[in-house]
Order: sequence, then structure tokens, then C-alpha cells
Amino acid sequence: MILRTPETRFENIPDYPFLPNYVEFGEARIHYVDEPGDSGETVLMLHGEPSWSFLYRKMIPIVNAAGHRVVAPDLIGFGKSDKYPERGDYSYQMHVDSIVSLIESLDLQNVTLMCQDWGGLIGLRVAAEHGDRFTRIVASNTFLPTGDEKVPVAFKAWLKFSQMTPFFPVGKLVSKGCATKIPKDVIAAYDAPFPDKSYKAGALHFPTLVPVTPDDPASEANRAAWELLRKWEKPFLTAFSDKDPITRGADRILRRRIPGTNGQPHTTIEGGGHFLQEDKGEELAEVIVQFISETG
Repeated sequence: MILRTPETRFENIPDYPFLPNYVEFGEARIHYVDEPGDSGETVLMLHGEPSWSFLYRKMIPIVNAAGHRVVAPDLIGFGKSDKYPERGDYSYQMHVDSIVSLIESLDLQNVTLMCQDWGGLIGLRVAAEHGDRFTRIVASNTFLPTGDEKVPVAFKAWLKFSQMTPFFPVGKLVSKGCATKIPKDVIAAYDAPFPDKSYKAGALHFPTLVPVTPDDPASEANRAAWELLRKWEKPFLTAFSDKDPITRGADRILRRRIPGTNGQPHTTIEGGGHFLQEDKGEELAEVIVQFISETG
């Protein structure tokens, strides 16, 4: 069984004029934004929990105006993509496989990965394992955990809350993860993919899929990805925000471990919360455009 959010739920989404595109992944349908460019560069923008490609609406036009193709998918269980109704249908590996399938279906080449939150947990794995398709990486408020690291207190609190709350108000949760006040219509846009709780299985299950113990099902694959990233010499940029308690300090670890970070213009974007695309999307987009220009 597959759940598909009715199109009527997306009729009044603000500042999201992008035409829908779809590819099949098994019995599910993955939605993605695809804005063409003529530079030969493709920027793959991966969102996290519990958002969707709407999160990138401020960034897509700026990066696209610089001549770059922009592809921004909705993870399965989110946005306009299909939703599995059972939590057991979601796994870390399924999300990795679905993004690999999308990349291969579209035959994406010369890819710049822009990843935040779960977009990094998935995207860094994909880039490490399929490095021939990727030219550079921009990591924002994300990491690639193996369960061997100390778990941030803020994440422990989020994990506990996410599994105990009876409501899981997606729009309000995104709003609380921002450093700026989010308008009501934007909050409603984050709620739009979920007509009722039956559509939220993926969003509810996501926090439990983060490897927090060394024997997690995803730990070994993530360790293998780290071995590849420790040899990654292509340009790798960190652009974290200054007001995210969940990933604070992870940028320093990325820069210490990955050789492609050496000599890059790493930045900390001021005034941004966990969802810095919402708070400072235009500024982050300009960072990406400049990074591509300097490393093209």
C-alpha cells in the first residue's frame, strides 16, 4: 500500500512555482524539482527531517540564475513523494537507495551536493559511494554518524520528544528549528504533505534511524563511507549556521577528517537556526554559487 498526498494540499504553497517531476522507485513515486541550466553543473539539494524541497525555494532560483541545473527531490515519506504507511518500511538504506536510483535515472553528472540534516546523512553516503558522479560537496548543519561518537544532548532530547509526542506538528517543529519567525502560510506549507497522521510514518521513524550506537544497522556502511571520505580530495565546503545546537561543532570534525576541505572558504552563517535554508537561504545560495565559480 502506498499513500499519495492529494495535489489539492499543495494549491496554496507560497513561493514554490516549480513544476513537478517524478521517477519510480519500486512501487513508490519520488517527486523532484528540476530547473535546467547551461553551465554543465548540477546542484543536488537534499533536505532533511521533517521538511521537503519547499525548504530550498529561496535558493533554487539564485543557483539556477547562475546557470546551474538544480535538482531538489523529496525523500520518500515527505513532500510530494509517496509515503509508506508502515514505519517498518523505512530504513536508512532505503533512503540511500532511493536517492541513488534518482541519480541514476536522471544520469546526473558533475554534481555539487548541497546537504543539510538527513540530507547529509544520506547525501554524504551517496557521494562517498558514487564519487564519480560528484564534483564537490557543500555540507550545512549535518554529519555522517556511525554510533561511535558522543550523541549531542540536543539530539537526545529531540529523539525522545519525537517518539513520545502524540501530535508531531511538522510545521511548528520546522518553525522551532529556525532562528527567525516563520509566517503562518509557510508553516502550513510544511504541514501540507501530511493530511493526517497516517502519512507521517516516515517522519516519525526518521529520528530512530540515526546511528547512535556502534551496532546500529547503518553503522558499518557509514564507517565504510568515512573511509572513502578520508580520501576525498575534491572541493568540500562547510557552511553551517551559528544557532544550531544539534550539529554544532560537526563542521570542525568534517574539516579535520576530509582532505578536500583544505584551503576552502568555510563559513559560519550568522542568524541561522537548524533550518538555515529557511532563515538565510539567499545567503547560503550565494555561498554555493561562489564556491562553484571558484572551484569550477
